[in-house]
Amino acid sequence: MAISLKSTLGTQVREIRRARGLTQEALAEQLEVSPRYLAGVERGERNLTLDSVDALAEQLGVEARSLLG
Repeated sequence: MAISLKSTLGTQVREIRRARGLTQEALAEQLEVSPRYLAGVERGERNLTLDSVDALAEQLGVEARSLLG
């Protein structure tokens, strides 16, 4: 079974967020989204627009493509 792109993105976001020492709450505040929404992203439950992926990558200080595997 192939791993979905949403799951890959969520895993990458969680790993980078933790490596940066950020809580879900802190990153969610920076992104101006709810912590619940960010948790859904990290669990691979949310469909993000490409603009959202770009914004998330910018806040994490990484290239957007690195979030996609």
